[in-house]
Parts: sequence; C-alpha cells; structure tokens
Amino acid sequence: MMSHPHADLPASGEARMDLTRVELTWLEKQVEHWIRFGRHAEETILDRRRRVLAFAPGEIFAFVRWASNDYGTVVSRLDIVRPVRSGERYTTLPFVRPGGEILLRIHGWPKVQQVLQAIDAVEALGVDPAEASPDHWRHVHNRLTAGDTPRPYSRAQHAAWLLRRRIAP
Repeated sequence: MMSHPHADLPASGEARMDLTRVELTWLEKQVEHWIRFGRHAEETILDRRRRVLAFAPGEIFAFVRWASNDYGTVVSRLDIVRPVRSGERYTTLPFVRPGGEILLRIHGWPKVQQVLQAIDAVEALGVDPAEASPDHWRHVHNRLTAGDTPRPYSRAQHAAWLLRRRIAP
C-alpha cells in the first residue's frame, strides 16, 4: 500500500531531499513492517497504522517486512540498508525511497531469525548495531546466503572499524 507521494512532507511543506524514506505499516498479524535498529532524522505519521521514517545519508538501519494470509506466512524479509548521498549508486527496494546500499538482504523466517540473533549479539557487546561495521553486515549476509554460520562481531573488530572510519575520507 503506497501513500500519496507528498504525504510524508514535513508540515512546513519543505522536504529534505537528501533523506531516504521508509514506509512502515502495522496491520496486526497481516502486514508488519518495522525498523529493528537505526536512527531516523524525521518521522511522519500518516494514520494509526502507517508512518514514514526518514534516514540521513550514511545512517544504517534494519528494515523487517513480514506478511501472512489465511494459510500462514507469505513474506519474511530483513534488509540492512545504508542510505546514500546524492549522486551515489543505490539499489531500490519496496517501501524505501529512493533506495540505498543494501548491506544485507535475507528472506525466509529461519534466516531472518539468525540475523535478529546477530543483531542481539552486537547489542550484547554494548554496541549500537547502526554503528557496527558495514562489513560485518555484509559478512552475515554472505555467510547466511552460503548456508554457513556468521562469525560474531567483536569489540576488537568494532575498535578497528571506529579507527578506520575516523581516517576514511
């Protein structure tokens, strides 16, 4: 269900064009789209079941999509996305405008659960998953896609990422 193209504009009428917008829907036990982690820059409530979160370029977020019908689950997906800056290449995905760099893309409830456990493990280290190395989320994606177990994120890996981020252009 798509909203009117201008429904998520701020009250002032001036939208920040550099933001990536994610439409979230919650129809209990039917369609559930939610953000597992990530720091949004804006939020627009469309109605009691739909809202739009906007993320600044470079902020990483996890977007979970689940849907069912009378016969059971029909969609279980989890995407970890980095919104891009103007001029950067991006990949489109449903309910995300315009799209972003996809660090992890998993479907099927067993694999989605494994990613949720990997997110929990990062949080157990005291690290915000949005601040974890993008390479870790790529690693989790690659391992799960290959049917292997991903290596856990470590404090040493996080410290190295923070140093690398400080010196990167």
